Amino acid sequence: MLVLDKTTFEPEVLQGEGYILVDFFGDGCAPCEALMPHVEALSEKYGDKLKFTKLNTTKARRVAIGQKVLGLPVIAVYKDGEKVEELIKEDATPENVEAMIKKYI
Repeated sequence: MLVLDKTTFEPEVLQGEGYILVDFFGDGCAPCEALMPHVEALSEKYGDKLKFTKLNTTKARRVAIGQKVLGLPVIAVYKDGEKVEELIKEDATPENVEAMIKKYI
């Protein structure tokens, strides 16, 4: 799983090709911490079909705001630089994340 920051988000996601999943999380976000192991497990399972990335919004606030990430956690799928779907807060469950991934692989 590729860890992004404010300098790598644009080249890796917005200029990336194909489907890319971004796990937006923040320091001290308990739901984010609870979800992360599940997303990492999904990255092991589907990483050959979809690029998995994560971004700490605490360290990249401008990027998060630019992507309209206002609450956490957010799991978003991008295709060729455009956000095509996202799961926000309580909708970001391991089951929903896997179902979303399956739509795009």
